[in-house]
Amino acid sequence: MQSRIVKKPVITEKSYSRAKTHNVYTFEVEPSAGKDQIKDAIAKLFSVTVVDVRTLCYQSRTKRAGRRRLPSSTAKTKRAFVTLKSGETIDLFDLGAQE
Repeated sequence: MQSRIVKKPVITEKSYSRAKTHNVYTFEVEPSAGKDQIKDAIAKLFSVTVVDVRTLCYQSRTKRAGRRRLPSSTAKTKRAFVTLKSGETIDLFDLGAQE
């Protein structure tokens, strides 16, 4: 069940800098997941102590694509900003290589 809640890590310049300076890691999660579920899933998947979870919901948007510029909609997504206990890291982000 935990693998369904956490979809993928968000790897951008901003998420790298947050992870390096503030120990906050960013993940894309299931839109229906609650903060407690996200906290438990991250703790079990990566064997870390989660201090805080903040979430941000992105609504679906209508875009125009293709030759005829037909409207299509993007999916509704949710991001979770997970703060870990000081001294703990998630190796998935590999912060040493971003110097």
